[in-house]
Parts: sequence; structure tokens; C-alpha cells
Amino acid sequence: MSEARRTTIDAAEVERFSMMAAEWWDPKGKFKPLHKFNPVRLAYIRDRVAEQFGRDPHSSRPFDGLRFLDIGCGGGLLCEPMARLGATVVGADASETNIEVARLHAAQSGVSIDYRATTAEDLADAGEQFDVILNMEVVEHVADVPLYLAKCAQMVKPGGIMFVATINRTLKALGLAIVGAEYVLRWLPRGTHQYEKLVRPDELEQALSESGMTIIDRTGVSYNPLADRWQKSRDLDVNYMVLAHKPALS
Repeated sequence: MSEARRTTIDAAEVERFSMMAAEWWDPKGKFKPLHKFNPVRLAYIRDRVAEQFGRDPHSSRPFDGLRFLDIGCGGGLLCEPMARLGATVVGADASETNIEVARLHAAQSGVSIDYRATTAEDLADAGEQFDVILNMEVVEHVADVPLYLAKCAQMVKPGGIMFVATINRTLKALGLAIVGAEYVLRWLPRGTHQYEKLVRPDELEQALSESGMTIIDRTGVSYNPLADRWQKSRDLDVNYMVLAHKPALS
């Protein structure tokens, strides 16, 4: 099959998240785990972007002048804080329903974000370029991971970076992230994740490397039940984040 006919979109996944779209901004709804997860993601993004681009992470707008893409943005849970930190943000999602929810919430919040119902391949083929790409909890839901990551990497400006957060394909992840989170604790609707679609760090990093990206950091993310919060850890067996850099042109 030629690349022109390939797609990164898994229609069943798009439909699954579209059906839950109205709950994106409800901290007690179906996306409660993402609301709990957001503080550790935001801190990691802020600190690493500031380090990469020589900014003060504690300033009010450390991302001024930087163009961000939040690919698979859902209802905009990351887009809005990025915009408040000064970034020019494009939020893209294959679900038109998610995008409408995101647009409505941004308008209500008074935040300017360029939301688009589109795909990574369409954005890349249109020549879009970004300083920072947020690729958070998306790769485990796409139909063609190498193609998807290649298209995302194509959009990173030389000298830019891409964050990728996902779930490892391990028995520990099966027990905690699927059986535990979906069937026992019911943090997520059943069927949110399929074990065979989870991506191991070595698979992710190989695809990024083949797309011209250099891995500069990796960290695990684990849940602390005593503190009721997520935190960075050395354990990549379940949730993990990878940071990749596109070398600047010489």
C-alpha cells in the first residue's frame, strides 16, 4: 500500500472519544484521570521547554514567541495552559466533536487557540512547522504508529522538541492501566486502551530516531495513592514520557 493511501486514524478510537467529548472539562467525569495527571505533565513541559529555549520557567509567560502543536488535543486540557503561558497554540484532533467542545471552552475562558479538526498527516503535508509538539496519550490510539510519528517529527522545526507520553506494553501496565484503571477502579471507561496497541519505549524511540529526532530525556510517571497525585519516577513500566529534539541546521 502506498503512503498516499495510509492513514494514522483509527475510526473506532475517534468515535469512542467523540462519545465522551462533553465530559472533557468535568474533573469528576470520565476524564478525571487526565485532570489528576495534568499537574505533572504541565510541570515537565514547562521546565523542559524553558531549558531548551533559554526561558525562565517561573516567569508568567515563558513561552512567548513559541509555536505549539497539541496533536490529539481532545477537549483542550493542555492547550489552554500552554496559551496562558504565552505560546501560540494549534490544537488538532481527528474528532470534530472534541474540537467543538475545545473551541467552546476556550471562548468561555477567554483564551485564543487555533483549534482544527484534522490529522497529523494533513498538517504535515500542508507544511506546518512548530517549535514544540505535545504528543500526549495519543500514540496508543493511532492506526499506524511509525507513520504518525514520522508525520509529527516532520513538523518539528530544527532546534525544536516533541514530547510523547504513552503507556508501556508490559504485564504490569496490563494489570494497572487496563484491568486496574478500567475494570477495578473504573477510572476510565472499559475499552479505553487495548493492550496490543500499547507502545514500548524502545519501539517509540526507534520510530522517533528513524524520523530524524534525537532522544534527550525519558521519565516514568507513577501514581502515589497516599498523596493522591501523579509524580515523575524512574519506573517506565506503565506510564512514561519521552522528550525528543530535532537537531538545528548547521
